Amino acid sequence: MTSVWVDQRFRGPERSGNGGYVAGLVGTRLAAELNGAFVPQVKLRMPPPLQKDLGLSAGDAGAQLTDGDELVADAVPVDSDFLADATIEPVPPEEARAAEAAYRGLQDHPFPNCFVCGPENQGGLRLKPGPVGDGRTACTWTPAADLATDGLVDELFLWAALDCPGGWTIDLEGRPSVLGQLTACIDARPQAGEECVALGRYLGEDGRKTFTASTLYDADGRVLARAKHTWITVDPAAFN
Repeated sequence: MTSVWVDQRFRGPERSGNGGYVAGLVGTRLAAELNGAFVPQVKLRMPPPLQKDLGLSAGDAGAQLTDGDELVADAVPVDSDFLADATIEPVPPEEARAAEAAYRGLQDHPFPNCFVCGPENQGGLRLKPGPVGDGRTACTWTPAADLATDGLVDELFLWAALDCPGGWTIDLEGRPSVLGQLTACIDARPQAGEECVALGRYLGEDGRKTFTASTLYDADGRVLARAKHTWITVDPAAFN
């Protein structure tokens, strides 16, 4: 078991970690144990605590993130076919940039300090997923140098970038939601400073659950990463 720390910079709601970032901590640890036939599926079991030592352990059968005796998140390997329909058709960077002007989170964000898409988090990824029709969102992302090792963006931050483009396909004003499950596959890592395009797609809902997908492309239109999400409707006041 190793110790990990979710810094305040990486929050989603004000008092807990961003779901994509925390899922990435667990998912990348499990992915290192797997072969290409399987991908990590991470479930968040409670709001991830900030600013404290958490325990992270993994083997080829799964991974766990714990806060003392409490389970924060866990991951299991699932067949890579689970993501067979997660790849969203790309849009040109100029269309993605244009969509950012209609990003609803600029005016009414349930978690404005979110590491991935919060307009008030100056150390965040600053994604602005705007609608492009047919239940899809798109935005650009140019990863900063501090997210990279040897010039290539760390996989952990690709997991994070896959998070909110899916979330903003939901009516978050009328149906505020947090990430409950994230299944992701990292195909390649972009260079720091390279403009990427992130897309989200609405897949459906069932009770308090909403299902979405997301895809990240590099500047050459190559798929970098794919994901599917399950979101849970919540009262934002309980998190903020």
